[in-house]
Amino acid sequence: MLSAITPYKVEVVQGNFVSKEQVDALKPGMSRQQVREILGTSLLSDVFHNDRWDYVFTIRRQGVEPQKRRLTVFFKGERLDRFEGDPMPSEEEFVAAVDSRKISSKPPKLEASEDQLKKFEPGKDKQSDAAPSAPVPPLPASYPPLELTR
Repeated sequence: MLSAITPYKVEVVQGNFVSKEQVDALKPGMSRQQVREILGTSLLSDVFHNDRWDYVFTIRRQGVEPQKRRLTVFFKGERLDRFEGDPMPSEEEFVAAVDSRKISSKPPKLEASEDQLKKFEPGKDKQSDAAPSAPVPPLPASYPPLELTR
């Protein structure tokens, strides 16, 4: 009986998630600032390798194999030289992989009673049951200025 009870394990997310769309936006020759705007600040900055930024992302979830992805960006001076790393998922693919909700393939059955449907019949509105209202006056051709002119 005790083997059926498992302790709760906290989901651990660390690092920078980098999507396929972000990697596709990288082009050789970009400045460091442009790369930072696309990918964010790198997780690892090495004092000895100033021309290299490492983006590492890990996620550990209960009942799911841990995921780890890495992207390394290399600079020559102040310009992007090249980048290499794991194939990155698109944002949609990542959200689908992380989403733990059960999604039903069947749409829910929608039902309404006859009385509920009669409320929304065309030509019937709440004012038709009430006394006729006064006609709405036409809008003025021009409006007065908001500020007084001097």
